[in-house]
Amino acid sequence: MTRRGGKLGLWEAVSIAVGIIIGAGIFSILGVGAEVAGRNLPLAFIFASAAAVLVAYSYAKLGSKYISNAGPIEFILRGFGDNIFTGTMAFLLWFTYVVSISLFAKAFAGYLLALIGAPLTWIHMSIVEVAIIVVFMLLNFYGARAVGRAEDVIVAVKLGILGVFILAGIWSVRVQWIIPLLDSRHLMGALYAASIFFLTYTGFGLVTNASEDIENPEKNVPRAIYISLVIVTIVYVLIAIVAVGNLPIRELVAAKDYALAEAARPFLGELGFVLIGVGALFSTSSAINATLYGGANIAYALAKKGELPRVFERKSWFGEPEGLYITAGLGILFAVFLNLDGIAAVCSATFIIIYLAVIAAHYRLADVTRGNRPLIVVSFIVVAIIFVLLMYHEYVTSPSTFWVIWCTFAVFAAVEVVYRRLTGRVIRYRTEKRPELARYFRRG
Repeated sequence: MTRRGGKLGLWEAVSIAVGIIIGAGIFSILGVGAEVAGRNLPLAFIFASAAAVLVAYSYAKLGSKYISNAGPIEFILRGFGDNIFTGTMAFLLWFTYVVSISLFAKAFAGYLLALIGAPLTWIHMSIVEVAIIVVFMLLNFYGARAVGRAEDVIVAVKLGILGVFILAGIWSVRVQWIIPLLDSRHLMGALYAASIFFLTYTGFGLVTNASEDIENPEKNVPRAIYISLVIVTIVYVLIAIVAVGNLPIRELVAAKDYALAEAARPFLGELGFVLIGVGALFSTSSAINATLYGGANIAYALAKKGELPRVFERKSWFGEPEGLYITAGLGILFAVFLNLDGIAAVCSATFIIIYLAVIAAHYRLADVTRGNRPLIVVSFIVVAIIFVLLMYHEYVTSPSTFWVIWCTFAVFAAVEVVYRRLTGRVIRYRTEKRPELARYFRRG
């Protein structure tokens, strides 16, 4: 893959998307999904991928029309204008990165402690979670450039390890263990799990955050989104088949914090456990760095100032270092005081709200993007159902997480109201300030 004229080509964009999507999620919440879906785990991934494709339709259409590294906030702003709703979505987008960091830190701690044979007590987990977040917070000031150069290597190692897991384990799958159960109870379990797995597909949306840097974005942004989703769906379903087909569900659930590594034991032995564990450490640590360095800083700048700098450079959090401290601090709080299930649910819920807002914005902009309004409506309904299922599941199984989710939404809406009145902050279109991008906008 090469860069032409300083721009990213199609396959570079696909590589970025796949590297982001197949991030720490598959390592961190496979056991959570197994607990809910049982042997229907592969089916849950298929359900989640189908819903992701519906969301991707709106991202692809909007991303090809509105070329902006502000990504989903640009889309929501175009659809709804600058108001409290859009401002709240900007804060929630930043918050999704905060919760993602806590999810990755908890997964890192679970795998590290399992690898060294230490007990997975709250105090041990908390020490590791705090340490890994603090390390990458410091690296963002002192070593982020060096870590950034290592990202390509980390992604290659991660995908290579998952490839070994699939190729080695597919031959020993017990077919009777992976036959889906299609009664209503087990199908609902698969749907509940799909609502959680939804967050493992969220990386495709970040392609739009790099759209200004992609060659021929009108064509390559949608292509990169769809191609990456096809690749990721195949990988995820194969991983689920290998995991469920080689290890009894009860053992996957028992090893919830390091389920993928445990699933490698039957066909790769202790070496497989260590191999997947090392892959998880690579994946989760790189995900923490990528989130701090490549996502949360963008979202924080948007939420605080309503725009990104004219010269788009990812350095020292755009001169807003307090954002790094706040993001890392909140990430630590969520990692330490919520369990893995709760963090996954909060993360999924906030991402789904952003998705619903983007789809609704697309409906309002369908004439501009030449989108199919009936398909957009179907997408909104499907994603809304996933959200309702997730909320119902959390209300029944974890009421505290349910209320954390809704209190989070209420708090950020209140923060937006107060912040907007105190500062007068407005959220501005990014692309209209750039004459060289004017050709991408054809109204009507």
